[in-house]
Amino acid sequence: METINKNSERFCDYYAKWISVYKEGAIRDVTLGKYKMTQKWLEKLVPDLRMEELNRITYQQLLNEYALTHERQTTMDFHHQLKGAILDAVDEGLIDRDPTRKAIIKGKTPSENKKIKYLNQFELHTLLTSLNLSSQINWDWFILLVAKTGLRFSEALALTPKDFDFAHQSISISKTWNYKGNGGFLPTKNKSSVRKVQIDWQMVIQFSELLKGLPEDEPVFIKGKVYNSTVNDILSRHCKKANIPVISVHGLRHTHASILLFAGVSIASVARRLGHSSMNTTQKTYLHIIQELENRDIDLVMRSLSVLN
Repeated sequence: METINKNSERFCDYYAKWISVYKEGAIRDVTLGKYKMTQKWLEKLVPDLRMEELNRITYQQLLNEYALTHERQTTMDFHHQLKGAILDAVDEGLIDRDPTRKAIIKGKTPSENKKIKYLNQFELHTLLTSLNLSSQINWDWFILLVAKTGLRFSEALALTPKDFDFAHQSISISKTWNYKGNGGFLPTKNKSSVRKVQIDWQMVIQFSELLKGLPEDEPVFIKGKVYNSTVNDILSRHCKKANIPVISVHGLRHTHASILLFAGVSIASVARRLGHSSMNTTQKTYLHIIQELENRDIDLVMRSLSVLN
């Protein structure tokens, strides 16, 4: 009986099998979809690449080809998703050495409209004063909540009255809402996303009144099927009416983070508040703001030194 040389297995086939064994049922459907998209790219870019042919040069060529049509951050994600499978292949003895070592990540320059959009403090104040904060729960209250907490859209949707701890001025984040599917609670994006977010006394007064009599375990903002576009349209109308840049609900999260960073809050504290898995995520996302703050710090250092005799 003829034996099949495992090393001659196609890389895209090995990767598909690896996803099936290690990822299916262990990660969220959204994340699994990203791995499967990476698999499709392998089938498109290197359909005939065998495991035995996988070395630093062939791997770098694969990354370079992918980077021709993708931005650097997307190429970095592609690289990380492949790396997990490749390191397992090295452990299994299918590849002699790690071909991902010292890989160089390239990519297209982000277009202007892809850059992170956020409001400055004055613009945010203008937006919040234009909201219709009635005595009943509405999407304007949702906009205020996200602006003041930096929660993800799905995290804010999943909030129930029980998650509000008014005595300790905090909100507990322990779940998300499946707005892309058929509704219902889902786990958070990662372990770091389970957290408590402090809120100001004004929000305590507003929401303690607003949530009176509402069912403890039911989402505060959900009344039937919810679409991200619905809330973004409401926010967009408010922005246009207030004559400020139009941003999305996710842009409110960026606004929250940028205002904290400009106010001097540490990257570590901002990362914890946003539920990022590491400070690296925060640094990558808000690099331009951090660079601006560093320039401001340099000016401050120079001014401080110039007065010393």
